[in-house]
Amino acid sequence: MITIDISTLYDETAKLAQLDEYVLQAKALAGEGKVVKLTGAAPVWLYLKIAHALHGKAIKLYYDSPASGEVLIFNHDPH
Repeated sequence: MITIDISTLYDETAKLAQLDEYVLQAKALAGEGKVVKLTGAAPVWLYLKIAHALHGKAIKLYYDSPASGEVLIFNHDPH
């Protein structure tokens, strides 16, 4: 499983003007056809954009936080 801590993609405050850069970083970290978990403190809009960008790239995507635990977002594993 590849874990991406979204808070490491930006300094201090995430900026909408740098959204494309954050998405490119996340896609590079995710690789192709992997199981990916998103975690870390970040704005909801950034989580949503990255999750959308990883659809079709990751085979499974999870969200993980202390409040929710691990939540499956999508699963495209045929097995």
